[in-house]
Amino acid sequence: MKAIDSLSAFHQWSIDDREGFWGEQASLIHWHKPFTKVLDYSKPPFARWFVGGETNLCYNCIDRHLATQADKPALIHVSSETNSERILSFRELHKEVMRMAAIMQQLGVGRGDRVLLYMPMIPEAAIAMYACARIGAIHSVVFGGFAALSLASRIDDASPKLIISADAGSRGGKVVPYKPALDEAIERSEHKPTHVLMVDRKLAEFTRIEGRDVDYAAMRLKHINAEVPVTWLESNEVSYTLYTSGTTGKPKGVQRDVGGYAVALAASMKYIYCGKAGETYFSSSDIGWVVGHSYIIYGPLLAGMATLMYEGLPICPDAGILWQLVERFKVTVMFSAPTAIRVLKKQDPAWLTKYDTSSLRALFLAGEPLDEPTAKWISEGLGRPIIDNYWQTETGWPILTVAHGVEKTPSKFGSPGMPMYGYDVRLLDIETGEEVGTNQKGVVAIVPPLPPGCLQTVWGDDKRFVSTYFSSVPGKLVYSTFDWGIRDEEGYTFILGRTDDVINVAGHRLGTREIEESVSSHPAVAECAVVGVADQLKGQVAIAFAVLKDTAKGESRAEREALEKEMLALVDKQLGAVARPARVYIITALPKTRSGKVLRRSIQALCEGRDLGDLTTIEDPQVLRQIEAAMRP
Repeated sequence: MKAIDSLSAFHQWSIDDREGFWGEQASLIHWHKPFTKVLDYSKPPFARWFVGGETNLCYNCIDRHLATQADKPALIHVSSETNSERILSFRELHKEVMRMAAIMQQLGVGRGDRVLLYMPMIPEAAIAMYACARIGAIHSVVFGGFAALSLASRIDDASPKLIISADAGSRGGKVVPYKPALDEAIERSEHKPTHVLMVDRKLAEFTRIEGRDVDYAAMRLKHINAEVPVTWLESNEVSYTLYTSGTTGKPKGVQRDVGGYAVALAASMKYIYCGKAGETYFSSSDIGWVVGHSYIIYGPLLAGMATLMYEGLPICPDAGILWQLVERFKVTVMFSAPTAIRVLKKQDPAWLTKYDTSSLRALFLAGEPLDEPTAKWISEGLGRPIIDNYWQTETGWPILTVAHGVEKTPSKFGSPGMPMYGYDVRLLDIETGEEVGTNQKGVVAIVPPLPPGCLQTVWGDDKRFVSTYFSSVPGKLVYSTFDWGIRDEEGYTFILGRTDDVINVAGHRLGTREIEESVSSHPAVAECAVVGVADQLKGQVAIAFAVLKDTAKGESRAEREALEKEMLALVDKQLGAVARPARVYIITALPKTRSGKVLRRSIQALCEGRDLGDLTTIEDPQVLRQIEAAMRP
């Protein structure tokens, strides 16, 4: 491996000699068959990595460690919701994955078939993801907080042969049934899965659909001695799809490959997270999000680490639970979200020092911008290095951070860091496409080819991949992150917010269009606008503004409150509580340009108490004053 101890030189090598750089990183994983070409970029902006090579994510995560650490922990599951704990060694996890793989095969699942997971944070969810990888099936995990309408749209897009689910999850001690939402979603969807495999946790009663629903426990016993060989996949075959919100109502299926993803994650574990075999990695995310895929399921085990999977809140049973887990399992690398830290900030700071966290080399935070006060608070209270990182569902691993596995570059509070190896990051003027200068605002863009691990395309829609990500900066074929940024004199980049209508609520990316469509489906609503508004705890929250068909209906406070309650309940039912606006304001009109475009930026500025800017294009400036009045207590 080429010896370079400067992050800037390491980064430059990855840009100047992409094939040489990534060809060396490819040695971090096992290849059943060597690749014949590192990069095929003959059809920009589509990149194919490690062409002709055959490998398997499950084999790299589990099988290859059996010779050296079969009896060491691989999957540690802790639920503060059910007061349960389960630790599986690499050997035990290997057996469970083969049992799940055999079940899938009996249910007709094979290479290239889709398996949709709608599951809580339980071991069977991880086992199912590894089993899909083992047999070459494509998994598509849907966050358990999504309601029937969101789930149905993802079922139709992924067209799964099999859905795996559970009777219920639990949050804050409250049981959250999954089966009713799943049944409704399947009823709504045009695509009908052949089977639904149910894990019964005994938390909620549910109705089984004869001939479709299958009991996991009974099937597991049937395949208790299963031996399922690995299906070797060409590097560019699809490993999974994961849906992310866009500016249109239809979610985008981010499509990931096998070989490029494995190499990218293995490299990130070495250079960014500095994880070592035999240690424990703890990501407090959810498998429904990309962090859960990359750094609960795959990344840690690729590095031979144990992964700690946690079902529960950061303050239940108390505000010390995360640090208690660090002490108990000697966690060396931890990954969480700024929102979780802001929640803990409201608790007694003594919880930060009650447990021995000396095993922890660093706490990584991502999912939303990390504000400087929160970063300082946790850094001083925990006494451990705090490393911010910035990336997206689409990229699969960090775009901006510091890589202590290359050079001990200091963090700078308020900035996620510097461009990572493989990413040719530019800050561009969104009007001209030209690069901006130091401390000038530009859209954060990446010059293709995108490095290994990033999305190959949008599932089933190559045109949308190009039009969404590579067509927004004039005159340049560049990938747009749709985030504003500035870069200081030392090369640190600061993220300033979105350029589009996607908002970030506690690390969850939500398309405002989906929420608008849900609120607008209320029979009393004529039109609606949703904006993301800065929030000290969650980063952003959604605020909805609804215009009624019959304005007389919202004249009294009681009427407005009743309507708001109904609209919020509608969003809950259709999209899930994760998408629920913080408020719905009943107004008489939306501010629009003379051509009819809704001025969401002006509404957002009004909500945040900022300067409204140039209002010469607005048809009726008085509308903004009416909105301001509606927002007064």
